Amino acid sequence: MCANREDVDEANTLQALLRAATIQLGSAGVPPARVDAQLLVAHVMGISRSELQRLAVLGDTCLNATQQAQLAELVWQRSQRVPLQHLTGVAPFRRLQLRVGPGVFVPRPETELLAGWGIERLESAASRLATHVVDLCAGSGAIALALATEFPGAQVSAVEREPEALVWLRRNVADRRPSAGFRVEVVAADATAADTLAELNGTVDLVLSNPPYLSPDEEVTKEGLLDPPSALWADDTGLSVIEAVAARAAVLLRSDGWFGVEHGENQGDRVRALLHSDTWRHVETHLDLAGRDRFTTAQRL
Repeated sequence: MCANREDVDEANTLQALLRAATIQLGSAGVPPARVDAQLLVAHVMGISRSELQRLAVLGDTCLNATQQAQLAELVWQRSQRVPLQHLTGVAPFRRLQLRVGPGVFVPRPETELLAGWGIERLESAASRLATHVVDLCAGSGAIALALATEFPGAQVSAVEREPEALVWLRRNVADRRPSAGFRVEVVAADATAADTLAELNGTVDLVLSNPPYLSPDEEVTKEGLLDPPSALWADDTGLSVIEAVAARAAVLLRSDGWFGVEHGENQGDRVRALLHSDTWRHVETHLDLAGRDRFTTAQRL
């Protein structure tokens, strides 16, 4: 609360700082400016966004000088299009708060749909005594950790080759190791190499992947340009890594195991064509919340 309402500079109240931050971010073209302003203020105050909204309604909260200075710096950096998640150090993903920063791909809301589909597949086959899941191109571990958290008892292998991304992946796994039934193995290897997890060939129940799938002519946001290039760009068609990941998944999976891969909104037809009928069945492309092709799934013959 503000120490003395009669002596308060109204420009330093929570409501005023939120308004100023929203205007500054909006002027810089940050979408959505109001949400980012709220998240930055909440981060500075060390509270949740919902708690921030409650305090804003009450109208009797001020930030101290240190918090104001920190907020001003963060809002300026965000206006320069530094990713919000790099400023707060965390990214939400389903039920998780993942640690992220420079060197690792920031998980997107669209990928939550792929993880959710995978969890549904596991739940539909829950009678199996053992369940093994592989996340190829794991990055921060978003998919792997979501599955391990929401389907306790599954053995999850998270495969990532980039040293910078591995730092974040290991941190996120270490944060959750004490949880009951949580089993995630970090595998530092090329997700497409034939010898990666070769000991599991023909035994895996589910393989998911969010690989690089952009072609060089595709545009990304200013924030996206700060993601590691190895997590974004593939070949001229954007399909080279997807094709290699699908080939590796076909070897890892048991008969009737499932595969799901994220891809670009214009790649659904071509990804389905990659999943040949002599290896896969039930090939289907799923839409994101905006109605765009987002990931394709198939079952191993």
